[in-house]
Amino acid sequence: MIKILIIEDEIPARKKLKRFLDALETNTEVVVEIDTVETAIDFLNNSSVDLIFSDIELLDGNAFEIYKQVQVSCPIIFTTAYDQFLMDAFESNGIAYLLKPFSLERFQLAWNKFLLFKNSSSNENQQLNNLTKLIQQNFEKKTYKKRFSISTHQGIYFLDTENITFFEASESVIFAFDITGKKHLLNKSTLNEIERQLSPECFFRINRSTLISKRHVEKIERYSKNILAIKIKAGKNYLKTSQSNTASFREWIEK
Repeated sequence: MIKILIIEDEIPARKKLKRFLDALETNTEVVVEIDTVETAIDFLNNSSVDLIFSDIELLDGNAFEIYKQVQVSCPIIFTTAYDQFLMDAFESNGIAYLLKPFSLERFQLAWNKFLLFKNSSSNENQQLNNLTKLIQQNFEKKTYKKRFSISTHQGIYFLDTENITFFEASESVIFAFDITGKKHLLNKSTLNEIERQLSPECFFRINRSTLISKRHVEKIERYSKNILAIKIKAGKNYLKTSQSNTASFREWIEK
């Protein structure tokens, strides 16, 4: 019996994971479902499981706070809509990183990695080597988008990624803002799709609707206890972090 912990604050996402687990030809048991950082810390301080499926943005903060406070010995499969946490994930026993919405096929690949780790030698050094190899597989060289095409009635022009200060989602429409403050309408894109095409070292999702460039951050001010206000070069207004992203943003901006 493989004992599983699900850390996820969205009920549909938990149901999807359990449905995918039921589709496996393996004897599994979801021991508990948890939706907050605090509850996860309490559970892991007193219990152990064979595998954790972990979202990253939870109701009361970022899941990496769990793994900073608790020594977790089992593998973790991260499930999230954000890809800027990739490096942190594989520094926290992560063996796979499933970007939402993920398919059953992607889930199966992640599960196969877990089985590879589980079925390896019980020798501690061998397990460590296997986990290192799995992590390296997830860090294969990735290329990122260098320019975006903008279609207009007059034709198509291009906007270099390095000249984009931030992206903003507004009523299912995505805009890119450039270093002059000009607003560009992007074609057939979602913020999740754009985020996956950009380097997580250079761009960060500060809230559900805003993705900013590190190089164009001009000033940061405290807006409230858990929210920061960010001034972007050539931007007219301050952009605000969400409460759940503020701590991660602080770490990212200093790297």
